[in-house]
Amino acid sequence: MPIFDYRDDEALGRIISVDTATVTVRVDDLERLKRVQVNRLAVLQSSRAGQHLVGVVARITRKAPDNAQPVEMDTDPFNLPENNLVRVSLIGTLIDRDGENENIFRRTLETVPEIDANCFALEGARLTGFMQVISNVGGAGPRLELGTYTLDEGAPAFLNGNRLFQRHAIVVGSTGSGKSFTTARLLDQVSALPHANAILFDVHGEYGTLRGDEFRHYRIAGPADLEAGNGLAEGVLYLPYWLLGYEAMVSLFVDRSDQNAPNQAMVMTNSITDAKRASLEEGAHGEILANFTVDSPVPFRLDAVMEELGRLDTERVPGARAGQDKAGDFNGKLSRLIARFNAKRQDRRLGFLFSPHVECMEMDWLANMAHSLVGGRGSQPDNNGGIKIIDFSEVPSDILPLMVSLLARLIFNIAQWSAPEARHPVALFCDEAHLYIPERANRDSADDISVGIFERIAKEGRKYGVGLVVISQRPAEVNRTVLSQCNNVIAMRLTNGDDQAVIKRLLPDSLGGFGDLLPVLDIGEALVVGDASLLPSRVRVSPPRHRPNSATVEFWSRWSNGPLNRDTAASVSAWRRQSAR
Repeated sequence: MPIFDYRDDEALGRIISVDTATVTVRVDDLERLKRVQVNRLAVLQSSRAGQHLVGVVARITRKAPDNAQPVEMDTDPFNLPENNLVRVSLIGTLIDRDGENENIFRRTLETVPEIDANCFALEGARLTGFMQVISNVGGAGPRLELGTYTLDEGAPAFLNGNRLFQRHAIVVGSTGSGKSFTTARLLDQVSALPHANAILFDVHGEYGTLRGDEFRHYRIAGPADLEAGNGLAEGVLYLPYWLLGYEAMVSLFVDRSDQNAPNQAMVMTNSITDAKRASLEEGAHGEILANFTVDSPVPFRLDAVMEELGRLDTERVPGARAGQDKAGDFNGKLSRLIARFNAKRQDRRLGFLFSPHVECMEMDWLANMAHSLVGGRGSQPDNNGGIKIIDFSEVPSDILPLMVSLLARLIFNIAQWSAPEARHPVALFCDEAHLYIPERANRDSADDISVGIFERIAKEGRKYGVGLVVISQRPAEVNRTVLSQCNNVIAMRLTNGDDQAVIKRLLPDSLGGFGDLLPVLDIGEALVVGDASLLPSRVRVSPPRHRPNSATVEFWSRWSNGPLNRDTAASVSAWRRQSAR
């Protein structure tokens, strides 16, 4: 039975202007105009029988008609002639019947309404019926339940799971708006799938509370793990130096301002290539030896590189006269490079990079580690752990972009070099993305390398089954290219004008006014727009099973009631040890 069974006498008004996706309605009855609200839904007659167009009320105005005559000063203002106008942005079509199916909503506009066609307010039982159509539509593909619609809290709000991750998504919101809460909800829904596969880059250690068989937790090795000898089996992840590509190595060790920087980069490249070649020859890996490059992930001895750099820095070669020698081509030109190498190696905070677990120097380690991260829930030895949460909280901030992007590049390369039939899709949840996918990055810096990797994933990841979910409280500070590739927006409350402007630019032109709600959304409420959402709408996100540890500290309550339980000595000790454990 059609849910839009309006009679002509129920019309809100009649259409007086039609644009590509916007119509203007004149309302003659002031009482009916009072029932209309901005950002509510309206229904318009279509030029095709059995169809109705659905739109969002974008603007309501009252103004004098163009041919209005001047009035006397003592005229009652309530008797002034006026036009009551409602602007409606069209968003889709409801079809009464298509074959055996009834009441089908499609995000398409096959027709536009005719001049003088009726416009109706969508409210009451008809609104409930329409929201049920949105919630229960079968043609939308896999459904991910995010929460309930603000328009009708009895109707669950579903997202299309395929389109959400295929076409990337962003989750944004100011501090305390419910951003981490929403991320946990998404992970909660994904984790319920039998072959779930997602990786969360947890920069601040907020998501350690997400527990259960569906979640597997890793942390980047800290100084304490080096002494304990913890490895992958204990959930400790190393990112050994031999995983670094050429650009990452150069940014880490070569000072671009040094006049000898080009020589240092060239010598370091040759030394690393020779060390990798020696490692492959020693291990009899002939099939790799024929085609490897400096970027190939091959374990090698860092000491061998240091010895070669030291030799070249002090090298003396035969001079023009017999019995005399002279400084070699690189004599004294590598001293700063060697000093930077030694300083990095001795930094205990970088032990996960330069003091890897003994197992990390084996050729088989990379395949085992990659399977732990990229393998879906059903492929793990215990059939659990579809959601992998990687804690980067102990990684120094100056090297964080390089390390997060290193892991992202590893995941992308594995997907790229897998046979198409063997690819198992994986979603990367990038928490606090503005820290390692910044809008402004210095050329040849760690930030620039990180941005380049994530830009490539954003542009090409869909082909290889790698999806991105960019999470940030400052979208204005996230790289524009990456954001432009995200076709789904889940926006919580944003109070900063620059952040609001970024999100408004991502919204369709017909929904530009929708973004004006960003500063007035309630905690846990979101605007959801994009390919995964059948209806651009305001959604109240449902609580996840496990809440992240991201609650804001209650200053006034703590100051008033306590408890005062700070152990300052323990804090200082943790600072000195560079480990919170």
